[in-house]
Amino acid sequence: MHASRTILHLDMDAFFAAVEQRDNPGLQGRAVIVGGLSDRAVVTTASYEARRYGVHSAMPMFQARRKCPQAIIVAPRRKRYQEVSRTVMGLLREFTPLVEPVSIDEAYLDVTGCERLFGPPPLLAERIKTRIRETVALTCSIGIAPNRFLAKIASDMDKPDGLTRIAAGEVLAFTEKLPVGKVPGVGPMTLETLRRLGIRTLGELRKFPDGLLERRLGRFGRRLKSLAFGVDFTPVEPFAPAKSVSSEETLAVDTADQTVLRNQLLQQAETVGAQLRKMGLRARTITLKLKYADFSQITRSVTLPGATQAADTIFGTALNLLQAQPLARKVRLIGVGASHFLPQSAPFQMTLFDGAAQRNAGWEKVDRTVDAISRKFGRGKVRKASL
Repeated sequence: MHASRTILHLDMDAFFAAVEQRDNPGLQGRAVIVGGLSDRAVVTTASYEARRYGVHSAMPMFQARRKCPQAIIVAPRRKRYQEVSRTVMGLLREFTPLVEPVSIDEAYLDVTGCERLFGPPPLLAERIKTRIRETVALTCSIGIAPNRFLAKIASDMDKPDGLTRIAAGEVLAFTEKLPVGKVPGVGPMTLETLRRLGIRTLGELRKFPDGLLERRLGRFGRRLKSLAFGVDFTPVEPFAPAKSVSSEETLAVDTADQTVLRNQLLQQAETVGAQLRKMGLRARTITLKLKYADFSQITRSVTLPGATQAADTIFGTALNLLQAQPLARKVRLIGVGASHFLPQSAPFQMTLFDGAAQRNAGWEKVDRTVDAISRKFGRGKVRKASL
């Protein structure tokens, strides 16, 4: 990491809700919740008017209704959000080619050396904010820092429509008092481990020996020690490929019925397979995600001997994981994911005589035929009989 690097983290403010308010003037200034319409759904995004009542992302919808009964609930429009997101990311590339989108509504920018074109970093950031406001009529919050870690922290310090800079000379003083819970990647279990060690801030963490942190937290302990000193070598990677694709669904009713869960997996495997084929990729690792009625959750993964993009192979693998998992409680949410990608040209290889490679190749051919029909006549015209 060079001390002279200048990294921006841009986060669109309450993005989905803000798009809904912009597209529908009747929603402006009102509490808006984007998410599923049933009480079993979860909040995707809440406007700042709704957040004042304690509503936040991932909150069960029935709780959100209870906290803010006057809120207007709007079903998500993914294609619309993607369209606006593409416009925003395009605007960012007017300022630097080093733009790394990390989600639909946030991105990192490396603007090192851009001062001669756009002025000092705060002025550059203001220009970005103005460009976004004038083009898509939305606000964003931007953090400026010498690295990604601190830029992300900074962007969250003055929301909405904020701009915060952490200069190189302020890094040690800033991290000294930063609560460890603010560090990306520190979840509840890590937080509890640190709490038992008496660590509440990164300043306190600096005093602990590397070996102790590594014994308690593994490799993440080493990274935490670096972050405590404000050191983060992670570059901004403008063309970083997706690392995984997934599909998940909150069920209408909690259930342990294997037939219901099986049908969900089949539908989700179709979606994941279609995403892989669209991206020109095959995946080696298939993951099953289950969230139980008490909101606890587990994931189970298996790495295949060869890569696949066939829905049948993805489904069969996920179903095996499900059947191997004792369902002591009812399931609230089920999902399938695929990761560890290889190019589409990579062959699917298993043992010579088990027929799995042939079966996979056959189903991939069927899937590509269905994709072609869907492009011509619309998705859903050809479906599995059980769906």
